[in-house]
Amino acid sequence: MDASFAAEEVIRPWRRAAIFAGSIAALELVLLLAAVGLMVAKPLSHAIRSHAEATASTPVKHAVAAPPPIPKPKPPPAAKIARDRLSILVLNGNGQNGAAAAAAARLQRLGYRIAATANAKRQDYAATVVLYKPGFAGEGARLAHDLGVKVVGPLDGIPRSALHGGQLAVILGA
Repeated sequence: MDASFAAEEVIRPWRRAAIFAGSIAALELVLLLAAVGLMVAKPLSHAIRSHAEATASTPVKHAVAAPPPIPKPKPPPAAKIARDRLSILVLNGNGQNGAAAAAAARLQRLGYRIAATANAKRQDYAATVVLYKPGFAGEGARLAHDLGVKVVGPLDGIPRSALHGGQLAVILGA
């Protein structure tokens, strides 16, 4: 068996030479790549560092978009119905005894008719509110002005049957 192996080595000597030459070439390639990496790494690291230092010391300019303009509310329509032709429901929403009756008396002095006075479902209103039925926005704004109330809105949460025929409602707050 040794004779056949030796004969094969004599016939094909190029195999060992090719493996040896390929190993040397691979080693040279690895060394060459390492040398190129070392040569490129130093200038590249300096460039990256100088860029980082320049961007870190430069203040950032953020583009701040202007906020959209706030639309101005439309003024309420002018009141068309006289005060003495309007009926108002006065509800006590602050829990103070007699507050609804006192507010009703003040409204009568201003010329309004009172449909009814009662307690609101809640007694924790922080501010007085004027509510109006559809088509009575101008009258609601006038009533709020007469009372010095800033919160005016459409009738919400009170069934129309609970208005006792009134067009406007006042819920008294703290």
